[in-house]
Amino acid sequence: MSTGGKPLRLGVLLSGRGSNFLAIAHSIREGRLPNVEIAIVLSNVADAPGIQAARDLNLTTAVFVSKGRARADHDADLIACLRGHNVDLVCLAGYMRLLSPGFIAAFPNRILNIHPSLLPAFPGLDAQEQAFDYGVKIAGCTVHFVDEHLDHGAIILQRAIPILETDDAHSLSERILVEEHIAYTDAITRVASGDYVIRGRRYVKR
Repeated sequence: MSTGGKPLRLGVLLSGRGSNFLAIAHSIREGRLPNVEIAIVLSNVADAPGIQAARDLNLTTAVFVSKGRARADHDADLIACLRGHNVDLVCLAGYMRLLSPGFIAAFPNRILNIHPSLLPAFPGLDAQEQAFDYGVKIAGCTVHFVDEHLDHGAIILQRAIPILETDDAHSLSERILVEEHIAYTDAITRVASGDYVIRGRRYVKR
């Protein structure tokens, strides 16, 4: 993704604690994401802990409460805010709301999501519990571009871990979360490089 040598500006969307957002912010501050900056952190939940965490880091924040609003109207406000802050790449970090077609069209192949399973297995909510209950031996996380379908889009990278005999759904979730924090930074690095093409559903490094 070419930005003409200027820093890649991220818009982060979250609904909860924002642990993946914090992992991205720490990677920027510690130099693991050079020439990348967080332009704005948005939430659809007024008291989301992640928004307070962003304020504590002196980042620009905005809240657009989604409850009771039509999806298209709510997303139109998000689009305007993101564009107003010259966002290059949108990162969903625990954003618990489906995006409207209008939002996706506004940022084609410029929206990333992280999901706590090895997609296409176990899309949707409670993916870690789904994997544990199904009895799979390998779990993990996926960073992908967002398209109009749930947990779909071209996969940028995946990180896998074995499910241990001592695991339960909670411990598995915690171990996957460690991998998520690594994966999101790695995925942003790959996208920021611009050194890739998307062929059909495939992310291909050039």
